[in-house]
Amino acid sequence: MLLADEGAPVGSVSGGCLEADVREVALSVIRTATPRLLHYETGDDDQKPWGLGLGCNGAVDIFLQPAAAPELRDAAASVGILLKGDTPFTVSTVVRGSVGLGRVVVVGAEGKLAGSTGDTALDRAVAARAREILVAGESRLHQLETVQVFTEVQLPPPNLLILGAGEDARPLAAYAAEAGFRVTVVDHRRAYLESGHYPVDTRLVHARWDDPSADLPLGPRTYAVVKTHSLAHDREWVKRLLATEAPYIGVLGPRARVETVLRQLGAEGNDRVFGPVGLDLGAEGPEQIALSIVAEVLAVRSGQEPGHLRKKEEAIHAG
Repeated sequence: MLLADEGAPVGSVSGGCLEADVREVALSVIRTATPRLLHYETGDDDQKPWGLGLGCNGAVDIFLQPAAAPELRDAAASVGILLKGDTPFTVSTVVRGSVGLGRVVVVGAEGKLAGSTGDTALDRAVAARAREILVAGESRLHQLETVQVFTEVQLPPPNLLILGAGEDARPLAAYAAEAGFRVTVVDHRRAYLESGHYPVDTRLVHARWDDPSADLPLGPRTYAVVKTHSLAHDREWVKRLLATEAPYIGVLGPRARVETVLRQLGAEGNDRVFGPVGLDLGAEGPEQIALSIVAEVLAVRSGQEPGHLRKKEEAIHAG
């Protein structure tokens, strides 16, 4: 969550339970330029230190640091660039200790990319541990000598590739962008690619399936939805996608139509193809169908079988 001394926050750290208190403490951090580590108990006992009586039955540690500190600027710039790529990296922050409190080190597979704790030996130790954590792929709080460091594994946003523009592509692009996807819309009809109809950062590509010059995200972190409303065009796009590592190929249209496409391609039963696309939510109209598609993509991406949370006996969020 990003907080300024004036204006509304961007992002959040909870479902709305902690934000007001965090903001008050953040304002003091801005004034003093001194980072702080907060601890909240979210159970039903509001008599505990930092207890809020929320009944959420958990605990949260939140680290506040001045975002505009000069020593963080090169690290922030590096993170901005890395998030536009496709390579995972880590951001390690000193959250407790007398050395480098609030300082950040950005590390990739090859070593340190930006930032510093202000101590060369500690930088080396942070980078070595961060590379191990990057391989494991799980963010972690860890001790290094006299300091405690939180190393967060950062994965650049996944891609949603929409093959076929038009009225029904617009809500899909909007919802996917809101859900954190980098959206690319492709169509061979230039008139359909009007930038004013899509979120600001949407890439609009004028191309056909057989255009070798089209720079499309077709890797293992790309989720594709084929919806040209042309059987021949859909078939050719599905054919091209099947030759990539894309884990999700959604195809708009009734089951018989999707089966025809797969039969013509000799790809019957391919488990990467989701057609008819979307979850069965009883959706009607472009907006509701777009929601059902984004929900399905999120479920596939997280490896979850969609279902009602009220039927889930284990914790909703692990860790």
